[in-house]
Amino acid sequence: MSSFLTRDEYFDAWSAWHGGTDPRASGIVRGWLTIAYSLARVLSGLSPLLVTALGLVVALAAIGPAAAGGPWLISAGLLIGLSGLLDSLDGALAIAGGRASRRGFVLDSVVDRLTEVAYSLALWVAGAPGWLVVAFGALCWLPDYLRARAGQAGVDETGAVSVWERPTRVAMAGMTLGGAGVSSLVGLAEPVVVTGAAVGVLLGVVGTTQLGLQLRRALDGPGPVTLG
Repeated sequence: MSSFLTRDEYFDAWSAWHGGTDPRASGIVRGWLTIAYSLARVLSGLSPLLVTALGLVVALAAIGPAAAGGPWLISAGLLIGLSGLLDSLDGALAIAGGRASRRGFVLDSVVDRLTEVAYSLALWVAGAPGWLVVAFGALCWLPDYLRARAGQAGVDETGAVSVWERPTRVAMAGMTLGGAGVSSLVGLAEPVVVTGAAVGVLLGVVGTTQLGLQLRRALDGPGPVTLG
């Protein structure tokens, strides 16, 4: 197996796998990936595929305590945070450990979207209205869909880091449910869930707009476009 990359080498390799997006441009993304990288060095013997699967299981497990409500919402928030960390850990194990592959990259992207469905369901069973949950989930999916389609249209760079990247989505879902669990002690769980989901939607709109403007400039240039 290849030697383990340094942190800066890992950031460069991560950027190459993510359309040239520099994780060092955002303090949140840089810090999130640094934590994952540090854990990956300690747990380098683990299979990235196993960690990917475990992240999805943990995300789905958050729905139960979210439905139970009350102080159980704290557990739901912690499980969502753990699932997000596992998601970053599998990428760090694969990229920094020299085991990254196109198949693993696609699988990881699919699991990311499935875990975001789980986050949305957890917010819904915790008390967020359906329309707000649908908007939250759609805005979790839309940025990555835009990047993928822009890549198919010949855009080499997939846009700078926005305010609505994967770590922000995980943090909003986890902190909303955890905060609602604490607030349940004074009977304010549902307002906290609704407010947190609404803030997530607002960030999603801002982040997707940022990304859309960046991609629009890139798409205005020459390049192959395949309709479908």
